[in-house]
Amino acid sequence: MFRFTKELLLIAWLLLFTGYYFDRLNAIGWSLNVLFFGAMFLALTVALYLTAYIRQALIRHAFALTMFISAVFFDVYTRVTADYLRYSDFVSLVYSGGFIQEAAYQYREAILRGVLGGLLLLFGIGLKPRHALVIPNAWRVAAPFAGVLMLSALLFVRAGEGARGLPIMYTPLAYLNLFAYEALHNSVGPREPVTLARSAPAVGHDIVLIIDESISGNYLDINAPFGVHSNLKQAPAGVDIFNYGYAASIANCSADTNVTLRYGGTRNDYMRINSTLPSIWQYAKNAGLRTVYIDGQRTGGNLQNLMTASEKNDIDLFVQFDQTSVRDRDMAAAAKLIELLNDDTPELVVINKVGAHFPVHDKYPDAFMAYRPTLPRGQFTEVADTGERAGFNGQPDDWVLYRNAYKNTVLWNVGEFFARVFAQAKLDNALLIYTSDHGQDLHERGNPGLNTHCGGDPVEEEGLVPLVVISGSELKTLDWSAQLAANKDRSSHYNIFPTLLQLMGYELAGIEAVYGKPLSVPTADDFTFNYRFNARLGAKPEWKHIDLGSIVTPGQAPASVAVGE
Repeated sequence: MFRFTKELLLIAWLLLFTGYYFDRLNAIGWSLNVLFFGAMFLALTVALYLTAYIRQALIRHAFALTMFISAVFFDVYTRVTADYLRYSDFVSLVYSGGFIQEAAYQYREAILRGVLGGLLLLFGIGLKPRHALVIPNAWRVAAPFAGVLMLSALLFVRAGEGARGLPIMYTPLAYLNLFAYEALHNSVGPREPVTLARSAPAVGHDIVLIIDESISGNYLDINAPFGVHSNLKQAPAGVDIFNYGYAASIANCSADTNVTLRYGGTRNDYMRINSTLPSIWQYAKNAGLRTVYIDGQRTGGNLQNLMTASEKNDIDLFVQFDQTSVRDRDMAAAAKLIELLNDDTPELVVINKVGAHFPVHDKYPDAFMAYRPTLPRGQFTEVADTGERAGFNGQPDDWVLYRNAYKNTVLWNVGEFFARVFAQAKLDNALLIYTSDHGQDLHERGNPGLNTHCGGDPVEEEGLVPLVVISGSELKTLDWSAQLAANKDRSSHYNIFPTLLQLMGYELAGIEAVYGKPLSVPTADDFTFNYRFNARLGAKPEWKHIDLGSIVTPGQAPASVAVGE
């Protein structure tokens, strides 16, 4: 029996994914494509078998470890997201590498299960062979390379598609090949200087862009009858609030949206614009503004959302809160914003808030537990973006607890944030634009899975965000009322960058020619968000249209509403 341990381990590992294989066969149907799929599956399986019989232990172990890591990576992704790992998803994960440590902590249970299953593959390849093969050892060494290259070639020809249903350890390795190829061959040119014309003097007021995290537009009281109290529904004295209602996000992943908000990419030309045209910081400095970035999510100077050291050089003041607890970082951001608004220095301020990214167990004080029952507390007090959802299995009852914790978090990080800003900031010479990076899938539709965004088959709420303009009542900037009725519930993130440029005094004709329409004109927006932002190898982005008639809104009023702490 022990003579066949390797073979039994490999067979057992392949059988773990029987449902995955048959799902693919059912999708293909009975056609000629089944023969191509079967041939590829057989070739990759033979390559796996030959890899397990490489004579040199060191080489065999190296391949065993590489395939083990690749297989666990794929398996964990599918366990967490209940979705297939596409090439565009892989690229997004690479770009989100700064979150890897916290992600590992959050999904440690899924990782443990993936590792335990992957051990079958690791030992199936790594154990010493007990049988001789007539095939030359050089061919065995070449087999894993040939398997990965063969799949890479297929994916290259098919724009990243074609690995679904095949042995999973090859897929991330083939994706890595494609990514390396693109990194070596894709060059869109150097960053350009500011060339847009300005006819206005230096800007004499503050311009603030507040980018919240994971705040879904349908969960705020400004848009939904039972939405969470945001303090944005009633303007304080001396302040005007213009609610543009529901807006479409750029994408349903944070990095994709944030980098585009900073560089102004359009639906039709976001890759070139984001890579080569000036940043919002460059435009602001050219308009006479001091530039400030407040990052509530990261600490220690770590950059995220595709920000580079070169981009950071154009930021005059870079703020993070290394000594502040995660729960209180949005309040620290509010305090810093208040300080900047009160300093009588014209500035462009961009804020990246903590918001309501999972885990939402501990992102609010006890005094703001207005919605009950809620998730258990005390385990994730210092986790900003990720954290294990203890006991959370994605069942309907689990999502009830999650949604209540989410509402409590919104009450604190949105409602209390603006309560403090309105109470303490000098807003007569300031213009603020508030939005979120993307919405949330809080599984009101009963769909399976544990993820709230970045899905490859998203629900419409993942792209639904708030869009609000806040202005000192006497500040003369743009005529916000002129197009408010026409643009409410009809605009998107793509209108924000042109609006910021117009606020900085750049000429409207030049803005529209490059970046599209600001909020001062009818936006005529497509009202879609991009869920294949990293479209590669000739593939096209995938756009999801938001039908407001099908949006699910919360229907539970809070037991009590906290107004401060």
